[in-house]
Formats: sequence, C-alpha cells, structure tokens
Amino acid sequence: MSERSERPTGVAEERGDRATDVFVAHRNLLFTVAYEMLGSATDAEDVLQETWLRWVGVDLAVVRDERAYLVRIVTRQALDRLRALGRCRESYVGPWLPEPLLTAPDVADDVELAESVSTAMLLVLETLAPTERAVFVLREVFDLEYGEIAEAVAKTPAAVRQIAHRARAHVAARRPRGNVSPAETRAALEAFRRTVETSDLQSLLDILAPDVVALSDGGGVKRAILRPVVGVDKVARLLATRWYRRGAERSVELVQVNGGPGLLVRLDGELDGVLTVRVENGYVTGLYHVRNPHKLSRVERETAVSR
Repeated sequence: MSERSERPTGVAEERGDRATDVFVAHRNLLFTVAYEMLGSATDAEDVLQETWLRWVGVDLAVVRDERAYLVRIVTRQALDRLRALGRCRESYVGPWLPEPLLTAPDVADDVELAESVSTAMLLVLETLAPTERAVFVLREVFDLEYGEIAEAVAKTPAAVRQIAHRARAHVAARRPRGNVSPAETRAALEAFRRTVETSDLQSLLDILAPDVVALSDGGGVKRAILRPVVGVDKVARLLATRWYRRGAERSVELVQVNGGPGLLVRLDGELDGVLTVRVENGYVTGLYHVRNPHKLSRVERETAVSR
C-alpha cells in the first residue's frame, strides 16, 4: 500500500481519537444534562449514545467550543426523547418517580448541583414543558449564555430569556422552601431507620408535616400505592400497614442518593426500594419510595454527575 493511500486512514484515526477524548472529557456533564431533563438514567444513557453517533460525524476543525457543541447535541436529543416520553408517562401505572442514582458524597458539596438532581427538584421539573425544562436546566444549573441555549433549543435569544423567566417563576413557586442542610435530611431518614428497627412510629410522626405527601413508584411491577397519599394521619396509616408490619426481614441503609441522604430498603436481604424525602422548615413534606425494579440498577454503584 502506498504512503499516499495510508495517510487518510491515519488522519481519520487521529480525528477519531480526538473526538473520543473530547467526548469522554465531557461525558459526566452530558449525562447530567440529559438526566436532569429526563429524570431517567436509562434514557439519559440512550441520549448519550445518540449524541456520540452524531459527534463522531462532526468536523472538529470547524467547532469553536467543543463543550457548547456537545451540550447542544445532547439537549436536542434529550428534547426529542422527553417529548416522546411524555406520551408514555401518561399511561404509567401509578405515580411516576425519577430513577434514583447512588452519587458520590462530594456531590453534596456543590449545593446547586445537589439540589438540581434531587428527587424533589426533578419532580418540580416534570411540571415544566419540555423547552422550559431545557432552558431552565441549561441556564440555572449549567449557567449557559442565552445565545448558547438559543442554539440548543432552536429559539431566538430574546425568546429564551422569556422562557427562562417563566420557567424560573414556575420552579420558584414549587421548589422546597428554605435552605435544607444534608444534616436535616439525614436526621429525618434516621427517624425512618429507628422506626424500622423498633416498629415505633412516634419519632417519625414528630417530623412529618401536616400536609405531607407520600408517593410510591412500583411501575406496575411491584406493589405500590397508585395515588398520592396526603396528610399526616393517612401517611401514618400507610406506614403502619405497609412498611412496618411484622413478617419479612426489612433493613435500611443510609446512602447518598441524588446528591443527598437517602435510604436503600432491603427485604429479606434483597434490594426492595429506595426512599428519599423532601424536607422544609425541619419537617418532612414529601416521601418518595421507588420500588420499580427497572429503576434500581443505579443504586448499587455510584453514578458520576457534574456541571
């Protein structure tokens, strides 16, 4: 084979190596963008695969900002997936909850990142329209300029500013009130642990807000409540009859889930679910229990999130 015929192969390999290096360098960021838009690690990974297939076809010589370019691709792919998922979630059996992630302890050090991947915030983001969600995530979490976001969502910068303002107001009206420290959340979950160990509900009832809401996601596969349970009395009855009845060996383990404290629940030694809570002004206002086995693969090993 002549030197002339060998050269294009070498150039292609060099471009491929460069594309791979850039993608790997930004992979955790891209995953986090997709996950915050979708609330599903499984779908986020699919979006990353689609992003990679498009990225390897890009001429890197014309790319001025590789990070922004990749974020643009992943945002567009996530938007397409989010619009398709909206139809699927309408027929979901029972409440839909985000797929929980086991995250590294240092994620909690970045307060904004930790809040943005929390179950409570992801549920708030679910109430936004797809484009509003994309704009909010890219602006408020990842601090992209309006011009960059405009390219990602195919809008003008002026339109993006309006969408961002509307989304910010929508989220502010629904996000947890007040600053909540990981210590407060951990204390609430320790009350759950004590209740499991002693079957005494009193220490838990003392920290439940009067209007506490409990959601359980079994996905039609595992037994779960099919509608939100609202109010401390109803939630207490639910816990007493479903969670703490005698019989099977139940244990809980305090871990870092979605940037904050959470509980892994085991039944007869097998992973049965993940519990996270929303804490406001020292009281638990939200209980989120994921039992759907298709959503539990990411709590046995850490998932890296970054911004």
